[in-house]
Amino acid sequence: MRILMVPVGSDGDVHPHVAIALALRRRGHDVSIITNPHFAPLLERVGLPCIPVGTVDDYDAITADPQVWHSRRGLGVIGRGVGRHAAEVARVIREQAATGSPLLVASGLAFGARAAHDALGLPLVTLHLQPACFLSAHEPVVPHLWLGSLHRRPMPVKRFVVATADYLSDRALAPAANALCAQFGLAPVRHIVRAWWHSPQCVIGLFPDWYAAPQPDWPPHTTLTGFPLYDAANVASPPPALEAWLDADDPPIVFVAGSGNRQAARFFQAATDACRHLGRRGLLLTRFTEQVPRSLPSGVRHATYAPLSWLLPRAVAIAHHGGIGTAAQALRAGCPQLVLPMTFDQPDNAVRLERLGVALAVRRAVFSGPSAAEALAALLESADIARACRLAARRFDGIDPVTRTCEPAEPPTGASSSPKPTTSRSTAAPDEQPESETNTTPSSRTLTAGGDDRRRRRARCGGNTARPALQQPRDRGWKHLPRGPALGPPSRPGST
Repeated sequence: MRILMVPVGSDGDVHPHVAIALALRRRGHDVSIITNPHFAPLLERVGLPCIPVGTVDDYDAITADPQVWHSRRGLGVIGRGVGRHAAEVARVIREQAATGSPLLVASGLAFGARAAHDALGLPLVTLHLQPACFLSAHEPVVPHLWLGSLHRRPMPVKRFVVATADYLSDRALAPAANALCAQFGLAPVRHIVRAWWHSPQCVIGLFPDWYAAPQPDWPPHTTLTGFPLYDAANVASPPPALEAWLDADDPPIVFVAGSGNRQAARFFQAATDACRHLGRRGLLLTRFTEQVPRSLPSGVRHATYAPLSWLLPRAVAIAHHGGIGTAAQALRAGCPQLVLPMTFDQPDNAVRLERLGVALAVRRAVFSGPSAAEALAALLESADIARACRLAARRFDGIDPVTRTCEPAEPPTGASSSPKPTTSRSTAAPDEQPESETNTTPSSRTLTAGGDDRRRRRARCGGNTARPALQQPRDRGWKHLPRGPALGPPSRPGST
């Protein structure tokens, strides 16, 4: 089967798609990735075809924009960046579909993939890296640390917060989405994050249910598969000098501000001051060297890159921005986390990590050398956090989230009956196992793109609260999917 993957974002957003693409290729599929050429060198190293869209300068312009990490304006920056190339993505998909219908596997921000799905009827699987991609009145996304107790508020308060988030996200993203829809003869859309950016056929959450349990108002055709945990360690060996430095003395505190963050000079200065105050070694991890203080104490070192899967088991703690990829790597390594979120999904991840007992969260605005030293000292001295980290690391034993992600993304093969719902054992540590190991959430079910429309309508209207797996009709492959009008060229100014 031919598969086109369309990730959108920085390294932390693209790396999971690379892991899944490599696994799908091992399963015999023809996989290509449509993305910014910034990622072409990585894709070349792992042997995946890259179909470039946009330019490296386009990518750099977004990461260099000081507003991208602003809590209120950042989503607008992303929306404008997505809109700049969404039509080009849709046209590339149309060209690729000329020789046969590919399966689209895309992130929610891949608006061009959604337009191609709506206009051409191509099958679409949406991959969401974090729970913050799902707006839910039952467990609302936490937009700021001071709203960390939002899940305990009355339902009217939570509904108001969700409605506000829905309105604000539409204001930031709807111009790009509807400009694209207008170009290709599609109706305008609303509720971008609440509904439209979820595939109507198959939605996969790339996180486990112990991190975020599925909610009743999530799309009923959602399955959770776990953290994919890819950091290019197989093609990016750590520098020998860094390995020698790690082996020479006590484990360091690692400081990470995000792979695309070029606005973190204050963060790294505070990190350096905190290490000096604590008498601890520290590793500042950023490829943007202009952010690193000019004078570093003897115990503090800078590195442009090191795979976290290799680094974090050798660290005493990590202070980071709250990105889901960094958080997941730290969970697997059993590494205590100090989280300093800025925007997007980061505050929500910070609150979830605190609830798990593996982290402390601090507002970025008050992060300075003394406050960082105080928070890091509390983190390192906490026996409860150390125990929670060990238990979290054990949840990763014996699981293969990438393979689990491939299974629902693939159509059933052969003439056998449709796949039956399955259950999976909990990945909790032995002393945290629930009373029953039967998991009845959507994350444990076999799920295929497409599905039974009548069953889907019943689930949405509350007629079937069990939310059964959406199964593809037998022996019909992808051909049963409805097709829309042909995807035509963009309309020209003044045309009718």
